[in-house]
Amino acid sequence: MQQDLELIFPIISGKVSMAINRVMSRNFRRDGLEITPEQWTVLAFLWREDGVTQQRLCDATFKDKPSMTRLIDNLEKAGLVERKASPNDRRANLVYLTETGHCIKKKAEEAVQQTVETALAGLDEEQVNQMRNTLRVVFLNMRKEVEGK
Repeated sequence: MQQDLELIFPIISGKVSMAINRVMSRNFRRDGLEITPEQWTVLAFLWREDGVTQQRLCDATFKDKPSMTRLIDNLEKAGLVERKASPNDRRANLVYLTETGHCIKKKAEEAVQQTVETALAGLDEEQVNQMRNTLRVVFLNMRKEVEGK
C-alpha cells in the first residue's frame, strides 16, 4: 500500500497538473498569448459551444461560481469574451467569445498541442489510451462523490 501512495501522490497533490500548467503558460507567453491555462479551459469550451451561461461553464470545467466569475471578468477585461443578457431569462447572462477570442483559437491550440506532446513524450499510443481511460474513470468516480450520486 505504501508504494501505491508514493506513486499516486504526485497526481493527488496536483504536482502533475502544476507542471503541465507551467509549461502551458510558458508556451502561451512564447506565442504572444496573454492567457492562463485556467482561462484556456473556458475559452476551449466556448470554441465548441459559444453563448452559454456561467453555470454551464462551471459545470463543464468543474469550477465553482466565484472562480468562474473571476475567470470571466478577466477574460472580459482582456477583450476575449463578453456577457450578454439572456433573451430567455433576464436573471442570466450568456458568455460569448469576441472576435479577438475567436482569432486566438489556432495559436492557443498549437501551444496546447505542443504542451501535450511534451507531456506525453516517450509514451506509445497504447499507454496514452490506457492513461486516458484510467483518468476518465478516476474523474467520474470523484465527480459522483462530489455531486453526491
